[in-house]
Amino acid sequence: MALTKRESRLRIKMRIRKKISGTTDIPRLSVFRSNKNFYAQIIDDISGKTLVSASSKSKDFAETKIKKIEQAEKIGELIAQKAVQNGILEVKFDRNGYLYHGRVKSFAESARKAGLKL
Repeated sequence: MALTKRESRLRIKMRIRKKISGTTDIPRLSVFRSNKNFYAQIIDDISGKTLVSASSKSKDFAETKIKKIEQAEKIGELIAQKAVQNGILEVKFDRNGYLYHGRVKSFAESARKAGLKL
């Protein structure tokens, strides 16, 4: 029986998460994308805490109508700025089972441009 799109993404996610874990020195940058919004968090898996987060549901994005790829780029810049302010310069990128293209790719590239090492 064929897997659904969600099930196959979750299998990929579990395969990635076996290898990637955030520490205090190098936390994990996790992304989630829905049909309308884009979310990103920097997580310390040892203590189980979210250090920095950004999403397209914040007040900055509610007023403007922009394309989803541009939205992901702005969130990448925003989370990189917040991370640098908190002293986080290097992270492990967790694409959460999504393919590395489109919004996920534009997010990662803009975070790199803003000074975050992925």
